[in-house]
Amino acid sequence: MDAQLKRGVIEACVLKLLTKGDSYGYELSRDVAGIIPISESTLYPVLKRLEASGSVESYTREHGGRLRKYYRITPKGRLGIEDFLLEWAEISKVYDFIKEELP
Repeated sequence: MDAQLKRGVIEACVLKLLTKGDSYGYELSRDVAGIIPISESTLYPVLKRLEASGSVESYTREHGGRLRKYYRITPKGRLGIEDFLLEWAEISKVYDFIKEELP
């Protein structure tokens, strides 16, 4: 898969997972990997970009005597999902056109 396309898909997957509740990096990595192949080293830059854009926000909480960084989706992140779905609908139309059997 094209790197830019994969990045957008991963971002959308992370945002969608966060609509189900706050989560931390390792858990998100595991959950996203169940949908699309990804490593933790790929996920953390995605989380950083989403946080910098205001699509997610983070906070820390103690867990097992250590601080764990959690992420939550923001209203801007929810709009990002809607934008992704609209763009994907356009891509799907092009895909269907190209996939049609040639005469």
